[in-house]
Amino acid sequence: MFNKVLILSASAGAGHIRAAQAVEKAFIRLNAAQHIRNVDVLDYTNKIFHKLYSQVYIEMVNKAPEILGWLYDYFDKPWHYERRRLAFDKLNTRPFIKMLGEYQPDIAVCTHFLPSEIISWLKEKHKIDIPQAIVITDFDVHAMWLCRHFEHYFVALDETKEHLVQLGVPQAQVTVSGIPIDPVFTEMKDKKQMRLHFGLDPSLVTILISTGGFGVGPVEQLLKSLLKMRNKAQAFVICGKNQELKNRIDSFIRDIPASAPLRITSVGYTTEMDSFMSAADILLGKPGGLTACEALAKGLGFIIVNPIRGQEERNADHLLEEGVAIRCNNLPVLAYKMDKLLDDPSKLISMQTNARRLGRPRAALEIVEKLLTL
Repeated sequence: MFNKVLILSASAGAGHIRAAQAVEKAFIRLNAAQHIRNVDVLDYTNKIFHKLYSQVYIEMVNKAPEILGWLYDYFDKPWHYERRRLAFDKLNTRPFIKMLGEYQPDIAVCTHFLPSEIISWLKEKHKIDIPQAIVITDFDVHAMWLCRHFEHYFVALDETKEHLVQLGVPQAQVTVSGIPIDPVFTEMKDKKQMRLHFGLDPSLVTILISTGGFGVGPVEQLLKSLLKMRNKAQAFVICGKNQELKNRIDSFIRDIPASAPLRITSVGYTTEMDSFMSAADILLGKPGGLTACEALAKGLGFIIVNPIRGQEERNADHLLEEGVAIRCNNLPVLAYKMDKLLDDPSKLISMQTNARRLGRPRAALEIVEKLLTL
């Protein structure tokens, strides 16, 4: 058992925070630490830096995803921008460095690359001697995740491990655990019972429409396209923390004619994502690392729309390659693609079977179990 554990993330997108929460719950479930601190490292930076990392990211996802994708590709050059990026980070994270020195954890577990590179630099300068584990929260590894001073990496796929090894990371210091999701996803829940729990028809095909933790993307356009389906189905839209989006979707739903083949329900921020996914057959949305792994754990077929260029594009490639997903690049044909899938039940069953094969619902628990052996 550890005495003090420090879990570090950054609120640039919801996935890093959710991964940190999953690891924290795993530590608690396994009784693996006496004291746990789960910290958003951006709370220990100045206001301008915090805004650049969080609000600007969401704005770019919504309004300039092509720029975000260009930046992702531009900086994906192993070790190339290391010193320049680190110099910028050090200027803006002094309160974080102070907190590290005061708390003195037995281990730091990083689900974002910002704290991991600061810790790596401090270890290089012999200013701290804190072991750190780095948990990569997408299927691929981007150059910004690379550190020179660490104890262990946790990755989603065998291919990702091989990528790190080819970049010089010792094989023994990489574990293929899957991306950590809430341990509640290990619990089996009856699909029909979950549909009844949420007031849904237990006999209808059920589509979960995910907009991410912050509720982003052209959701109304997606719903307009989906309403042209031939097959009867029901869908719930997870709006996350975006209350404005939920209000718009509620208004949109009120205008849907009763004769429409698709029934739509909106959901705000929820801590019952495992139950919603247990009720669903198909996940329709963006392939963020955490969302994709939650869907895999629940055996959902995936219809990919509007992936963010960069990490989500790469996540999409893996899902398509493994036979878990189909992709809709043009929203006007979304209803056609959905109908084509529902007209071929064997195709959907195959996608769901592949999802269950790839799912790692115990990922967070496996990470903590491995840390206890290091």
